[in-house]
Amino acid sequence: MASSMSLRLASAMLIVMVVGSPLAEAAITCGQVTSSLAQCIGYLQKGGAVPPACCNGVKSLNSAAKTTADRQTACNCLKSLAGKISGINYGLAAGLPAKCGLNLPYQISPSTDCKTYREVKN
Repeated sequence: MASSMSLRLASAMLIVMVVGSPLAEAAITCGQVTSSLAQCIGYLQKGGAVPPACCNGVKSLNSAAKTTADRQTACNCLKSLAGKISGINYGLAAGLPAKCGLNLPYQISPSTDCKTYREVKN
């Protein structure tokens, strides 16, 4: 009888812990990556001045993708998108984060191995 009561108490505590724990944030999606960087396409094709909306998108994407999984997803989405948009200047793409005031620990390139992207520790 005592073990039955202990089991019930343990089960109740587990339920409270699961229900009371914060929900995990959803992983970043390719849709978020696309919408964040849509304003950058003209710059990446033709150069010139980087539009402020582009830098805002780059910074918001960087802020949203903090976990390793999110960074790898964003990387794979970028590689996929770049293959679908003609005329991308990959030299401009590589320098875009710096032009927007970000210092990323990796190179943005179609040959980048997205598995090497890791969580940012502040």
